[in-house]
Amino acid sequence: MEPGRRIVVAGGGAAGFFAAIASAELSPGSTVTILEKSAQFLGKVKVSGGGRCNVTHACFDVRELTDRYPRGERALISPFHRFQSRDTVEWFENRGVRLKTEADGRMFPSTDASQTIVDCLMRAATTAGVLLWPNRELESVLPCQAGGFSLVLKGGQTLACDRLLLATGGCRAASAGGVAVSLGHSLEPPVPSLFTFHIETEWLRELAGISMEAVEVGVPGTPLSEKGPLLITHWGLSGPAVLRLSAWGARLLHARNYHFPVSVNWLCGMSPERVAASFQACRVNQGARLVVNAPVGSIPIRLWERLVTTAGVSKETRWAGLAKTDQHRLNTQLTRTEFQVTGKSLNKDEFVTCGGVRLAEVNFKTMESKIRPGLFFAGELLDIDGITGGFNFQAAWTTGWIAGRAMAGTH
Repeated sequence: MEPGRRIVVAGGGAAGFFAAIASAELSPGSTVTILEKSAQFLGKVKVSGGGRCNVTHACFDVRELTDRYPRGERALISPFHRFQSRDTVEWFENRGVRLKTEADGRMFPSTDASQTIVDCLMRAATTAGVLLWPNRELESVLPCQAGGFSLVLKGGQTLACDRLLLATGGCRAASAGGVAVSLGHSLEPPVPSLFTFHIETEWLRELAGISMEAVEVGVPGTPLSEKGPLLITHWGLSGPAVLRLSAWGARLLHARNYHFPVSVNWLCGMSPERVAASFQACRVNQGARLVVNAPVGSIPIRLWERLVTTAGVSKETRWAGLAKTDQHRLNTQLTRTEFQVTGKSLNKDEFVTCGGVRLAEVNFKTMESKIRPGLFFAGELLDIDGITGGFNFQAAWTTGWIAGRAMAGTH
């Protein structure tokens, strides 16, 4: 450990705070400062998860955990062996915050309030002696010949440091990675990840608010396919299945300018053959019932009615009288409803991007730059992003923790 270091963290978000706290706790003789360009620290933590903060995911097997990252899977194997979801749970519990696990594996503070996480991080930072500087945006960085960096903040203020961590968040525009580029790094082009689909189909939009626990969503002609909950919105489709699909297909869908077909199997992967067998069971067991009033599976009745009529089946048709041609059209509608996506929307306030500092330029044992000694990276500025469910925060906690320890001189 080397006391007396001047450590600066650019970015007052999840990764930046975790790094600053780790550095300050391990190197009490050092000066650790967080620069935040806005007036509020941890703003994204505050609004995440609908104000509840999805801290991490109850996935405690490292290989299984890394499978949740469309970008960064291999690079995160070693870091997760050192600090993974279980360690995050323990870190917060040691500081008085208990996390709870929901049915889908997402973990939230037991208070269901993101402010609990914000307060915990602020308290841990101030207790460790971290200096918190709001309204301080890092504008440029000059390496010093003797080592370290000279920082210029917006407004002209200057600051010197021995170790600099860039944890400024996702590069929603390439300019957001400008400081990294000025120091010799290159960026994978940023494109959105975790977004919902705009669909103009009127009958779908009229069903806004309907959700299903399990469907299969895919993009025809590609390997992209996801199963999970789906939400119909007034602009199209959302929910975990769509968000996961958007993460895995981030670059491909961007290349198509967010205009592409999407196919929905409302019976979560049931084959047409199995659906045909279900139709036969309906003909035998409830032949006198109107098809439009007797859904197959757990499809909500309003959605079922639209699927039936859109398939061209008359509202007066009974199961016993469902013609083979009608059966075929309804089967196709249930297993392969196809919509045309015409755009996207970011998922709430989760501004997750695919792209950022190239991973090959970073030493993942320390999160230090391979190009510029003394420069470190953490969080979404890196070309790392996970699917929805707490995985992006976990990558922030892990990379921040490792960077913070390294900057303090403890690997």
